[in-house]
Amino acid sequence: MPTSRWVCASLLLLSCLLLSSTALAVPGDVPLIIESFIAKQFPGASSHFWVLNAAQWQTLDELIVDFNAEITATAGGTPSLHRYLLLIVGGRLAGAQSVPVDAVTDCSPETT
Repeated sequence: MPTSRWVCASLLLLSCLLLSSTALAVPGDVPLIIESFIAKQFPGASSHFWVLNAAQWQTLDELIVDFNAEITATAGGTPSLHRYLLLIVGGRLAGAQSVPVDAVTDCSPETT
C-alpha cells in the first residue's frame, strides 16, 4: 500500500509541475517572441521599440497579441509606425498579420 501512495503522489506532483511550467512559460515568452519577430522583419533597423495594445487568450495554449512597433531604419532617420497581430501557440510564433495602425481589431474568440 505505501508503494501505491508514493506512485500516486509522484504522478500528481509531476502532473502539477508540467501543467504549471507550460502555463507560466507562454506569457513570459511573449516579449522574446515580439523581439524576435521585429528583428526578422527589420534586420537592418538602427532602433525600435514596441508597445503592447492587447493580448487575448483564445484557448489554453493560443494567445493573440496586438502591438505597435516604432522602427527607425537608419540612425537619425524618421521612425515609422507599424502594427501587428501575432498568433502564439504553445509558446511559439504560429502566425503574424500586419494591420493598419488606426484599425479597430477584435481579438476575442469567434462565436457561432
